[in-house]
Amino acid sequence: MKKVERVKLIIKRLEEIYPYTPIPLDHHNNFTLLVAVALSAQSTDKKVNELTKDLFNVAKTPYKMYELGEKKIYNYIKQLGLAKIKAKNIYNLSKIIFEKYNNIVPNSFIELESLPGVGHKTASVVMSQAFGVPAFPVDTHIHRLSQRWGLTSGKSVRQTEED
Repeated sequence: MKKVERVKLIIKRLEEIYPYTPIPLDHHNNFTLLVAVALSAQSTDKKVNELTKDLFNVAKTPYKMYELGEKKIYNYIKQLGLAKIKAKNIYNLSKIIFEKYNNIVPNSFIELESLPGVGHKTASVVMSQAFGVPAFPVDTHIHRLSQRWGLTSGKSVRQTEED
């Protein structure tokens, strides 16, 4: 079977099994989506949702998160892996979005990836879910499946995304 045929078959099967794929991270707006995705690195969506419920009740905007401060952010998320680094990143990205972008989450890959704690995968999720920009966030699971299905021979997630 040619790659094009495999792709069509895979898409057909996935659409049959998952006709609608909801965003698994609870959020209120583009900013809370960005924060939730950034926090989900090396954590489960379930745990992120548990911890962000209270956090987002007090800080739904970049300004409110910045005003909350790094230590208080940490107190909300301390059960997550890498919580100190994540708290620092969330505080700093909130400050930047508040000061540089007038409290509005930027809508370009370059600007998003310039924010602390925001890598290409996080930017891809935000760009596709918040702004409707076609993007294909590739994590290690998608990378492995794509190789197994013969869709890529990429040695990295970036190469898999390009393929």
